[in-house]
Amino acid sequence: MTHAPATHGSTAREPGTRGAPAARTTGTRASGTPDRHVAVVDLGYGDAGKGTVVAHLCDRAYRSAGRPVRAVVRFNGGAQAAHNVVADDGRHHTFAQFGAGTFTPGVATHLSRFMLVDPLALAAEADHLAAVGVPDALDRLTVDGDALLTTPYHAAANRARERARGSARHGSCGMGVGETAAFALAHPDLAPRASDARRPRVLRRKLAAVRDALTADVGDLGAPGVDAVADVFAAFASAVRVVDGAHLHALVREGPVVLEGAQGVLLDEWHGFHPYTTWSTTTFANADALLAEAGAEPAARLGVVRTYTPRHGPGPLVSEDAHLAAALPDAHNGTGEWQGAFRAGHFDAVAHRYAVEVCGGVDAVALTHTDAPGRFPLRVCRAYEVDGERTTALPADTPGDLDARARLTGRLLRAASELGPVVDSAAWPETVAQALGAAVTLLSSGPRTGDMTGQVVLPSGNN
Repeated sequence: MTHAPATHGSTAREPGTRGAPAARTTGTRASGTPDRHVAVVDLGYGDAGKGTVVAHLCDRAYRSAGRPVRAVVRFNGGAQAAHNVVADDGRHHTFAQFGAGTFTPGVATHLSRFMLVDPLALAAEADHLAAVGVPDALDRLTVDGDALLTTPYHAAANRARERARGSARHGSCGMGVGETAAFALAHPDLAPRASDARRPRVLRRKLAAVRDALTADVGDLGAPGVDAVADVFAAFASAVRVVDGAHLHALVREGPVVLEGAQGVLLDEWHGFHPYTTWSTTTFANADALLAEAGAEPAARLGVVRTYTPRHGPGPLVSEDAHLAAALPDAHNGTGEWQGAFRAGHFDAVAHRYAVEVCGGVDAVALTHTDAPGRFPLRVCRAYEVDGERTTALPADTPGDLDARARLTGRLLRAASELGPVVDSAAWPETVAQALGAAVTLLSSGPRTGDMTGQVVLPSGNN
């Protein structure tokens, strides 16, 4: 999980178009293979377990006698994602750009045009996958030619700006994703894209433009020269298949795909708590847009939450309990140099309901860390008290108005949580279902892919 680097401009962009909510139907075949596309989104600040859910969907389909998942489609974010998956044989990988279903043989990854692709990080990730027994990850990867490329210049500028914020850091991952998005908005004709990696002269011109512009902004970047970066990016273009939009259209016709989101809805660039957000649309909107362009039906919407609410780094976490973080250490989430500390709070029903609302609803919920209530007396935050007033709902009517979002953030930073009684371990699925208005259909009680039970059954009328 991660959130963003640079500060958003208040009027630079318009919110992305969100698609219509998905129709409610049954979501799996008897074989266990989804019979429709499934989009997986975190309803918190990230780290809820999207990777485990995506891996489970792909693994179950492979083990069944039915048709396997055709591909995992990434539809937001970039190399700052950190989706931890532990296979049943103990192999672990933190998926950043490859789809979290890559441990399953034959499952392809497609990086859509909404992705911000970091070729250097991708190469390192492919090397680690090969080391843990997946030598063909690059062979199964396709990249949309319109996807933006993140360069070492973006990363260096990101870190320089975050350092300059001092104690007011945003909790950036220092990977340059926000810088990549910001540069593309300011200089759309100069922003390198995946297809440029096949055009040496164009690539060098754009890399030089990025380097020069960001050096002018923040000073010496201390990054590699343009020729060295261009050589690496050319190698990237030789190692992967760079495709056009028609490729995704074919994928969704060939079989069900899993659309894997990154970060969390509460970090969304339009709906999140500014400025502690990411430069990325973390709702279902991008997934809806991609499927609509392909002429496909909307995906089933699967929201992911933990039995408690985590977040990395600074920003609002109203239900935070330092005792909880100490009692439930997370092996795959610690304090990061750029993001800061890993924090935890009781299940924040107020914030998660807000996430469901701004998403346009979910069809079902995957609940992870169901073993945690056995180790710590977990509660549910059902209301906030802010400036002497009690509230059970957050305003969702100002998407894209970053000034309004910042005012809301200020209120949340002053808010106190109203916690309900300790929830019995067995009662968590029903408690979460009632809080979010959607059935809990997947439960995860451990780190491994096989530690998940349930069916992706998407009954009608559960939203």
